Amino acid sequence: MQPDGLGFLYPVINRDKCVDCGLCEDVCAFNPHYEKSDFLVPEVYAVRHKDISEIETSQSGAAFIALSDWILERGGVVYGVGYTDHFRAIHKRATTKQQRNEFKGSKYVQSDLNTVFFQVKDDLKQDLYVLFSGTPCQTSGLQSYLKKFRVNVEKLFVIDLVCHGVPAPYIWRDYLEYVERKIGEKAKSVNFRDKSRGGWNSHFETFTFSNKTVIRTTYRDLFYLNIMLRNSCGNCYFTNLNRPSDLTIADFWGIERTGIDFNVDNKGVSLLLINTLKGKNLFAEIENRIEFIQTEVKNCLQHNLQFSSIIHPLREQFEEDYANRGFIYIGKKYGNLSFSYRLFQLLRSAKHKLFR
Repeated sequence: MQPDGLGFLYPVINRDKCVDCGLCEDVCAFNPHYEKSDFLVPEVYAVRHKDISEIETSQSGAAFIALSDWILERGGVVYGVGYTDHFRAIHKRATTKQQRNEFKGSKYVQSDLNTVFFQVKDDLKQDLYVLFSGTPCQTSGLQSYLKKFRVNVEKLFVIDLVCHGVPAPYIWRDYLEYVERKIGEKAKSVNFRDKSRGGWNSHFETFTFSNKTVIRTTYRDLFYLNIMLRNSCGNCYFTNLNRPSDLTIADFWGIERTGIDFNVDNKGVSLLLINTLKGKNLFAEIENRIEFIQTEVKNCLQHNLQFSSIIHPLREQFEEDYANRGFIYIGKKYGNLSFSYRLFQLLRSAKHKLFR
């Protein structure tokens, strides 16, 4: 696996050894025929953890914490996205709640799976409970891999995310370096979507330094342009209700459609889809840890449960500009680093206040 110009990992074929058998394509789960969930229509729940501190330190309603606690309390293993090196997103293995807590919060960048699939296989062979969380393509890939080796998956629980698309690792790396150069020191912590300042439905990134916290929106703006997503995210096979996992979690955008005041403090609520009997059984085990309301599918149909994200028409030009000119250039051309962009935003804000 080698990175392209934006840091996305792709398999590189050794043409001297390849015999054109096609097995690598046959085993790949990224196709319309991936193994789908048991339930034709998932059960839909709005979920909030009963412990408010778990909600405050999680991205939405802390459903993942309730699920993973059950696994860990039985001597099991939890896999999720944390950091290595200096805030490089990577899948990790956790056997304690303290280790698992690193998986809290959204990471708006594609994670490096490294050797995690091998680790999951070994854990299952040791007869351990295993909870794996990731994007739908990652969860589907894991299950395809385990099927190949005929691993007993009775104790495996798989959670996928409602995924908007995965942004480029190199853009995140360079953006972090840019912010740190501006401040003159290394960040001590990062938060891709800090809800402690504007509530659950706000979105800006924060960087904590020794004596200050810096708020930025450049990365967020590029993310919502869909200009730094992996190209395959524009043709995603998993943007539907036929999930490749036991459970699906997300922010419950559209919770107001349920007609239930379930998020009065604006601290977040999780969407939880139950897709399999195994997922339903796990949900039953955590009911005493959560507040939950069952609702209808029509109330949870956010964009990426129906459609792929539309890749920006200048996506290829963006990658070329980044390769030739670097992060500052693309931040000014496509993002909000330029003075003219900031002036436009200031004038628009002033106009809004004037005519409000």
